[in-house]
Amino acid sequence: MLRVAALLSLMLGASALADDAPAPPTATELLAAMDHNLQSESAESMVTMVVDDGRRPRAFTMHVVSRGRVDSAMEYRAPERDKGTRMLKVGDQMWLYFPKAERVQKISGHMMRQGMMGSDVSYEDMMATDDFDELYDAKVVGSEALDGRPHWKVEATARDGSVTYPKRVMWIDAEWLIPAKQELYALSGMLLKTWTMGDVKAIDGKNVPMKMVITDALKEGSSTTIETLEMKFDVPLEDEVFSRRWLERGN
Repeated sequence: MLRVAALLSLMLGASALADDAPAPPTATELLAAMDHNLQSESAESMVTMVVDDGRRPRAFTMHVVSRGRVDSAMEYRAPERDKGTRMLKVGDQMWLYFPKAERVQKISGHMMRQGMMGSDVSYEDMMATDDFDELYDAKVVGSEALDGRPHWKVEATARDGSVTYPKRVMWIDAEWLIPAKQELYALSGMLLKTWTMGDVKAIDGKNVPMKMVITDALKEGSSTTIETLEMKFDVPLEDEVFSRRWLERGN
């Protein structure tokens, strides 16, 4: 949890930014404050995902629960053809369950880079854990206004080339403490993906972005929009939800 002094520093920094006299926090303080805003012991949500490949948009509805930073379970509720499909992520392991085939498949190797249900969000994207500080060196490089709101601009460079995105550039809302925009780059410097977040809503003392748009720079005309319909934090969850038993039990 972020220290009180660090939170005060961020608040003062946001005020100074609004007055065009930036007093930037450190990247460590800023990322910790963002993490404190976005994370919880547990969460439950209903979300929609619209995948638009430039031809025919496809819409999905999912029920999602999460525990801490790295464990999550998701079930597709619509469309009918995908209803009952489940995904389970525990630590650095991920599995899919296909009800029609009654089959569980572990996601690994080349499959990690595939888009979830053909979306611009890869399984590798969903495997992001809490080791950001171990993988990247981050620094605040300035301040910019996005949509009329003050943001801190953060650049993060990977400590080695083995990570999916060797460079990340983030614009973190100075008040809401969300990554309103993120650009993800390859080692060559080529832009790979852009994530934007918006429609912020206050829920249980947190500033929650209810809408995310992901675009893949390598897929022309493609975009994925994820919208949160309902969100609850610190909900009671059974341990079984994060087990193979839950994954395979069916509806």
